[in-house]
Amino acid sequence: MKLKETLQLGKTDFPMRGNLPVREESWQAEWEENQMYQQRQKLNEGKPTFVLHDGPPYANGNIHLGHALNKISKDIIIRSKSMSGFRAPYVPGWDTHGLPIEQALTKKGIKRKEMSRADYLTLCEEYAMEQVNTQRNDFKRLGVTGEWDKPYITLQPEYVAEQIRVFGKMAEKGYIYKGQKPVYWSPSSESSLAEAEIEYQDVKSASIYVAFPVKDGKGLIDTDTSFVIWTTTPWTLPANLGISVNGEYVYNIVEADGRKFVVAKELLETVTEQIGWETVTVLSEIKGSDMDMMTAQHPFYDRESLVMVGDHVTLDAGTGLVHTAPGHGDDDYQIGKKYGLEILSPVDARGCYTDEAPGFEGIFYDKANPMVTELLTEKNALLKLEFFTHSYPHDWRTKKPVIFRATPQWFASIDKFRDEILSEVEKVDWVLPWGKTRLYNMVRDRGDWVISRQRAWGVPLPIFYAENEEAILTPETVEHVAQIFAKEGINSWYERDIKELLPEGFTHPGSPNGIFTKENDIMDVWFDSGSSHEAVLRQRDDLTFPADLYLEGSDQYRGWFNSSITTSVAINGVAPYKQVLSQGFIMDQKGRKQSKSLGNTIEPNKVIKQMGADIIRLWVASVDAESDVRVDMDNLNQVSEVYRKIRNTMRFLLANTNDFEPNSHAVSYDELRSVDKYLMVRLNELVKTIREEGYENYSFPTVYKAIVNFCTNELSAFYLDFAKDVVYIEAEDNYERRCMQTVFYETLVTLTKLMTPILVHTSEEIWSHLKEEESYVQLAEMPEYQEFPNQDVLMSNWAEFMTLRDNALKALEEARNAKLIGKSFEAKLTIFPSEPTAMLIKAIDSNLEQLLIVSQLEVADVTAEVPAEAIQFEGMSILVEKAAGETCARCRAVKEDVGSHEKLETLCDRCATIVEENFPEAVEVGFE
Repeated sequence: MKLKETLQLGKTDFPMRGNLPVREESWQAEWEENQMYQQRQKLNEGKPTFVLHDGPPYANGNIHLGHALNKISKDIIIRSKSMSGFRAPYVPGWDTHGLPIEQALTKKGIKRKEMSRADYLTLCEEYAMEQVNTQRNDFKRLGVTGEWDKPYITLQPEYVAEQIRVFGKMAEKGYIYKGQKPVYWSPSSESSLAEAEIEYQDVKSASIYVAFPVKDGKGLIDTDTSFVIWTTTPWTLPANLGISVNGEYVYNIVEADGRKFVVAKELLETVTEQIGWETVTVLSEIKGSDMDMMTAQHPFYDRESLVMVGDHVTLDAGTGLVHTAPGHGDDDYQIGKKYGLEILSPVDARGCYTDEAPGFEGIFYDKANPMVTELLTEKNALLKLEFFTHSYPHDWRTKKPVIFRATPQWFASIDKFRDEILSEVEKVDWVLPWGKTRLYNMVRDRGDWVISRQRAWGVPLPIFYAENEEAILTPETVEHVAQIFAKEGINSWYERDIKELLPEGFTHPGSPNGIFTKENDIMDVWFDSGSSHEAVLRQRDDLTFPADLYLEGSDQYRGWFNSSITTSVAINGVAPYKQVLSQGFIMDQKGRKQSKSLGNTIEPNKVIKQMGADIIRLWVASVDAESDVRVDMDNLNQVSEVYRKIRNTMRFLLANTNDFEPNSHAVSYDELRSVDKYLMVRLNELVKTIREEGYENYSFPTVYKAIVNFCTNELSAFYLDFAKDVVYIEAEDNYERRCMQTVFYETLVTLTKLMTPILVHTSEEIWSHLKEEESYVQLAEMPEYQEFPNQDVLMSNWAEFMTLRDNALKALEEARNAKLIGKSFEAKLTIFPSEPTAMLIKAIDSNLEQLLIVSQLEVADVTAEVPAEAIQFEGMSILVEKAAGETCARCRAVKEDVGSHEKLETLCDRCATIVEENFPEAVEVGFE
């Protein structure tokens, strides 16, 4: 007989290597076949509902690591809630309208203007659904659970119909209007943009000072004087209709190098330095309010520029006199409207001048900048030209500069219900408190929402026009369009006759001949996604409104968080979410945003093929996503190493509970040894930490660290370290062995459940080796925290013991460094305790030599003399000596009683007794 056959060496089919890239897909197929999501929902029927409403990612291309961070985070929350007493349905969604899909078709050679609108939209829809299917497969491969067969998609007829109804309700309340005012305009997209579609980049621009000759100074300023303005957009000067001043400021009339100018008094020194005037004399002063309604001569057109008084004029920069083009700026528009000026915007959709800008017709606005400065020089009106770099708005899709351009647009008036939105912002629970401040300030400062777009692929504005050009937007017409869209989709707007789009028998006094036209503009895509609370939450029986949680990237404060609360408050009076949590962006290790152009992206699908989805899921749990997250392959490799340690810990526990039957072998808590009780309490503390501080607070790093620390410190470095001397050495049904197996098995079950929301694939693999009632861990419930009798005293004692253990380990290390011993099993420890330490050792009531993994241990009397060679610690001294005796061939401890058994001379007395009682044949024949 072989000696190792007398040992209870652990056995398990649970492999050391996970082979996740291959095995995960087979598990996912099994879950889908067994309708795991549906089973979980059925189990949770009647429980309190928790709804995390999915913000729709844009359907364009494979997912990136930012998508993975977002979707896995949501999945962790959904799974943890589902296992914690909540009915937590998850309906994924997609945003499918907008410019990127049009651009993608253009790259494929599709020419929009050479086909009908309906045919073009059909191609857009087909392309969008291809992208949806691609991303759906990507998300499912990450192990994300949800209603993948019934997602919401913003192009779906039923979705569009509800979006139309949202628009109609806002119109009915008087929040929708048409106006011509400057908006962000993207020449590269040929469309207006919302503030959420703007990003900023540094550009180099011209800075010019220009003289506007006084035409009518109201007897207060001579006509040989010029108003001095400053601008960084020379191209807007053809649209200049006025000059704005602040009525409260004092202005100097000065003579500078032989010419007379008007400049704000407080800025005169700065302007003098900037322009380079050498001799400046102040001739007189005039208050801004006294210049109201004066006129100036436009520097190169035969028209007047009106002087106006406005609060928007500041002394932050410039001259205190502001060039005003009502068609190219919001402040300009507001004051121009107040003074009755024309809203002149002589630039077309492509950014080229129209014939309203003589001399510049057909020229792209940016190319006109040097032409304008040259013309100003000819007219002796250019006082200074220089260039500077500054932050300038760009189209977030095309990355090209945008301009302010006045065009007829449809707006949602924010002013009419701004206070209601702000009040609701205050009521929402912002998981990150700064999120409230950020959105509050955005809502407080935002202008009216431009909701019309001049593109093809999107939801039509359900607006008609009478013969007299009056807009028709009534509850009846909107509802009729919504019903048609619900059945036929948006193509019906272009395929149906206009009379079919209107209610039967519809008449209007503005159309005596019964002729109507329809709006060609589409809705802002943020109105699409911002309507999801109505189109999804209110339309699905398994969901609730408001949602319990919105979780998206931090860019959605200006995007989906913003548009959703705007539309919801407009029609419902409440925010669509109770809680909001945001995440940062994925960056490389240099702090740069990951992008294909920089070549610094990490594709989730490639990581999955190399490491498995569970590694990405574990990485998501490991990072603090409240701010931007830096990541490279080294980070993922480090997480993979942590995964390996967790897996090997679970494998050890599985191997050493292979012969354990929980129903018949488990030892009750009261009958466990003190050290086993200690581990049970620590395990329960882990449950409390993970559930209350981790999952309930959406703090995944708390869960990650708690599990890793428990596996590393409580298990590997302590309990499992000395466990081998029990679970391997003792007889199969030995009391101490069953005590430890009880703890092992409880730890396995508890850890597996706690890890399931994160390591869903690995947890199911572990679960298949356990002896639990539920066929899948995804159908189990989270462990509950429980208090054990007298656990405070127990934990206090073991906390003190850990100090004793640390001291012992230090003493052993010093002995090892001094070459006194090699392995700790070669040592004998003698502890010289103080009175409290002696009481502690008695209270612990455990085999100390086993806990400290030494062969021999002696506790001296508190009055015993401490040898000089003993190492001093607070409350004790420890003497390390080489253990006397021989090494037992079975337990590897050094014992003086090795060979005391006549026929088992290589074993210590303990091992000999175990073998004699359980393997009598070995006593007769000996070992090979």
